Amino acid sequence: MSWFVRNVRDMKWWNRGPRGFVAELVDDPEQVGVNLFVLGPGEPMSMYHWEADQEGFLVLSGEALLIVEDEEYPLQRWDYFHKPIGVSHTIVGAGGGPSAILAIGGREHQKGPDWGGYPYSEAAMKHNASAEEETTDPDVAYARFPDRHDGAFREEWLP
Repeated sequence: MSWFVRNVRDMKWWNRGPRGFVAELVDDPEQVGVNLFVLGPGEPMSMYHWEADQEGFLVLSGEALLIVEDEEYPLQRWDYFHKPIGVSHTIVGAGGGPSAILAIGGREHQKGPDWGGYPYSEAAMKHNASAEEETTDPDVAYARFPDRHDGAFREEWLP
């Protein structure tokens, strides 16, 4: 096993356009994924979806809106959401500035036909955070969004 220490300023960042920025801190396709998202107000972290693995989300700064099982819940700094297996969810940036959210999730069941899916959600669609039709194909779920491209850390994200 390898280990490392890096500053997030020096990590590889992706600009996802209207879906904010992300840095992949850990990608172990067999065990765990750890990502740091920075979302502006109204920017969805993902399309509303469910997965066959657990996930956890910690708001490090700013405000966000959690949509889980078609219900909306406001989130603020230090709020934590544990997502059990099979629970439909997404998070959208809220408030007057950027929000930083640490996402940690299991990766054991990410491949294959039973990985999860994108159900249609009226609550999520109000925030541009739902696939337009139910699907298990990410290309269909994200079809209206541009591909991500190289990005960079921005000092204004720091509180």
